[in-house]
Amino acid sequence: QVQLVESGGGLVQVGGSLRLSCESSGRTFRPVSMAWFRQAPGKGREFVASITWAGGRSEYSDSARGRFTLSRDAAKSVMRLQMSNLKPEDTALYYCAAREWSASRVYHGTSDQDYWGQGTQVTVSS
Repeated sequence: QVQLVESGGGLVQVGGSLRLSCESSGRTFRPVSMAWFRQAPGKGREFVASITWAGGRSEYSDSARGRFTLSRDAAKSVMRLQMSNLKPEDTALYYCAAREWSASRVYHGTSDQDYWGQGTQVTVSS
């Protein structure tokens, strides 16, 4: 069984920064891609960013591009999301997700993911 555990969320002021981490544990696990999604109260879960595990190629949502940076440490099975210039609309529960099978590319859909973490709360105050 694979577990994904997020950390690094918290309360930050507008314009501040946070770094989220996602660590996998359990059985030996080699994803083809991992991703971050977020869900604000009363809204659906939306794609934030995704990275291919082998090549490290990343893609971002329009709202994340230019402010967020995704990276992974394959040796440590850790994915990180550096978030800068945070805005109140970034407030949400942030989920880590992974896809274990199929072609090595980024996957944007919630139904594309095989595993999910429990989420870490990010709150941006104005």
